[in-house]
Amino acid sequence: MALRIEKMESARHPRADFHSGVPAMDRFLKELASQHQRRNVSTTYVLVDSTAPRAIVGYYSISFGSMRLTDLSTEEQKKLPMHPVPAARLGRLAVDDAQRGRGYGELLLQNAIKRCLAAREDIACYALVVDAKDDAAARFYAKYGFESCADENSQWYLPLGNSR
Repeated sequence: MALRIEKMESARHPRADFHSGVPAMDRFLKELASQHQRRNVSTTYVLVDSTAPRAIVGYYSISFGSMRLTDLSTEEQKKLPMHPVPAARLGRLAVDDAQRGRGYGELLLQNAIKRCLAAREDIACYALVVDAKDDAAARFYAKYGFESCADENSQWYLPLGNSR
């Protein structure tokens, strides 16, 4: 299996057969991802196998955003000005049910982080923020170093470190 992650294109990536087991994630990919992309609300990236490049193995959506300074740890708050904190938002991340347990969620997350770090060379981005939809998602993000926001049980963030 030769995997690659590429920007979703409606004509190249039919989405009807994708089933993550989470109706909201499936609905987003099938009904909203293209609209969001056209309207510059978010960009969706899909994981495909080059031997079957039309079948979506998994996906994530990402956009620019911000987070409240008070969502950060007290230690981090001391380092930053009293303004909203520039952040990228990981809107969705899902893997097809038939592909679970193969590390594809981690692969998608790593790609999103790498994309944020590359964009940060041109546009400031302090952290990657995500809303964990349930306890399993929260455990997944915590495993990769995300920290829970101070006042938000479901919101998590990953400081992206210093680039200079």
